[in-house]
Amino acid sequence: MSELDRFRLDGRVAVVSGGSGGIGVRLCEALAGVGARLVVVGRDARRAGAALDQAGGNGIAVAADVTKKQDADHAIDLAMQAFGRVDVIINAVGGGAGGALYPAEEYPEAEWDRMLDLNLRSALLPTQAAVRAMISGGNGGRVLHISSVRGQLGIDNGFSAYVAAKGALDALTRQQATEWAKHNVTVNAISPTFVKTPQVEDLLSDDAFRDGLYKRIPLGRIAETDDVVGAVLLLCSGASAFITGQVLTLDGGLTACQ
Repeated sequence: MSELDRFRLDGRVAVVSGGSGGIGVRLCEALAGVGARLVVVGRDARRAGAALDQAGGNGIAVAADVTKKQDADHAIDLAMQAFGRVDVIINAVGGGAGGALYPAEEYPEAEWDRMLDLNLRSALLPTQAAVRAMISGGNGGRVLHISSVRGQLGIDNGFSAYVAAKGALDALTRQQATEWAKHNVTVNAISPTFVKTPQVEDLLSDDAFRDGLYKRIPLGRIAETDDVVGAVLLLCSGASAFITGQVLTLDGGLTACQ
């Protein structure tokens, strides 16, 4: 076996929740490129289908709101009906912080609930369903959460709910890894700084915010979606068989100097 074959996912089924989003679309392409069959999950059926087509069309597209248990369970049910197995789940739903900025002492309860649903519940529910399928199948599996450096670092910019959700997601990663190791299911997270997607365009259009961010990152830039791919392929493949419970920070050196 070639050493690079460790990173291949031939015959495996990968669920990408949020697969029609800015990061998710690129991850679908990467997973398909190493042989995975895809289950692209998104709220909008048309966008999920487009993401699947862009990745080569080997799989199914599912419309679901994964902040709702019924939808999350249904998405995994459809994956099992189509392929009979689930080997990987990536949770790429999240974000929204730039549209929910409030002082910590006045953070609105409704916005708090919305942000935690979007950034924490959205990872919990589909993962529970996927891991039940992995346990039943007896082949192990890989869970990968998309977290954020804001799970580790505060910021003076009204991010209370987002920071709380991502910090909880990091803790959940460690807990799930501990509980599911006996089933040979590994659970890890990647923790990027800002990734250049349409979601962050408004924040990055603020010259002062953008320039300040670039100055704090030793590599002098934010991440491109391509910068996320290597870590994802590692943590979703056989190459990471002995890695679990970890949060891998992809931040150009930001947290190293905080």
